[in-house]
Amino acid sequence: MIKIAMIEDDLELAEVLIEYLKQFNIEVVNFEEPFLALSSLSLQKFDLIILDLTLPGMDGLDVCKELVKLDVPIIISSARSDITDKVTALKLGADDYLPKPYDPRELEVRITTILRRFNKSLDKTVEETKEKIFVLNEEKREILKNDKYLRLTAAEFEILSLFIKREGFVVSREDIFENSDVLNSDYENSGSLAVIINRIRHKIEDNQKEPKYLHTIRGMGYKFIQ
Repeated sequence: MIKIAMIEDDLELAEVLIEYLKQFNIEVVNFEEPFLALSSLSLQKFDLIILDLTLPGMDGLDVCKELVKLDVPIIISSARSDITDKVTALKLGADDYLPKPYDPRELEVRITTILRRFNKSLDKTVEETKEKIFVLNEEKREILKNDKYLRLTAAEFEILSLFIKREGFVVSREDIFENSDVLNSDYENSGSLAVIINRIRHKIEDNQKEPKYLHTIRGMGYKFIQ
C-alpha cells in the first residue's frame, strides 16, 4: 500500500481526499499542524507528501524547505494564486504544484505519475498487480487478463478500469457516470449501462450466469473481485 503524509488544516478537504484515495490502495495520514507534521515525518517513513501552503503557525514554504531534506516527493496543494509561490516552491525542491480547487481524480493521477518516476511504492504495487488476473495499464489504455489483451470498446474500457481501480468496493451507477468521459445522460436514461456490463461479463467471465469477478450488488451497484 502507498503511504502518504498530508499537511492540511482544512479538515473537511482532508477527509474527502483520505476517503477518495483509499480506493486506490493509498493510505493518507493528515497532519493539521505543521510542527507536529515535521516531528512525525522525521520518525515515520512516507512515500509522498501533500503540502498546503497556508498553515497555522508556520508558512508552507518554510515547511517545504524542511521537507525537501527528507528526500520524499512533495506535491504542493494550495489556494494561493501568486505565481511567485509556485516558482519558489518548485525551486525549493517540490515536485508538483496543484492549485485549489481541484478534482481529486487529478491528484490521484499526479501521485501515480510522481511515484512512478521515483520508483518507490508504485514498484511494490506493480509487483503485487503482476500476480493478479487482471492488469490495467492506463497509459496504453490496455487491460490484460492472464497476460492476454482484452478487446474492449471505449466505454467497456472505462467501466472495467474503474472496477479494477476500486476492487473490493461497491461501485454505484452514479459513480460510473461521474467518472466517465465516454458515457453521458443518454446512456443513463436508456439503460444501456446494463448492456455494457453484460458485454464486459461476456469478455471476462467463464460463465456469465455465475460471475466470478464482476458481481451485482442489489440496490447498490457492482463489485469487482479477483
